[in-house]
Amino acid sequence: MSMNSESPSFPLQEFLGFTTIHGEGTGTASLDLDERHHNPNAVAHGAVAFALMDTAMGAAAVSVIPEDHICATIEMHTRFHRGATYGTLTARAEVLTAGSRVIQLECKTTDADGRLVASSTASFAVIQPRPS
Repeated sequence: MSMNSESPSFPLQEFLGFTTIHGEGTGTASLDLDERHHNPNAVAHGAVAFALMDTAMGAAAVSVIPEDHICATIEMHTRFHRGATYGTLTARAEVLTAGSRVIQLECKTTDADGRLVASSTASFAVIQPRPS
């Protein structure tokens, strides 16, 4: 898959209102922040950025595994660098290493001005389907 293509949506993605695309070893998720994404301090809740990055990394991971396999987050380390209130947040993920059982990834989330809002590294498990 050398070109970017839209990833299938799922309920949390639809609820939060973000879109996801993936290419070979990459994933991008973005959303337009509004009040529903804010914490009580009128800043985007950290869980929103976390979900955005987890989804971008999941899209990147799926792009490098066999079509009949799935992946799941094993662990994720996240740093929040600055708050964001409104505008577009974009999480860009990249596969660092892809083994047959574990994929290592990194992701950076930026605001509409290109400023770093959050960054993350993660490990994803590659899961083979169970025989029917």
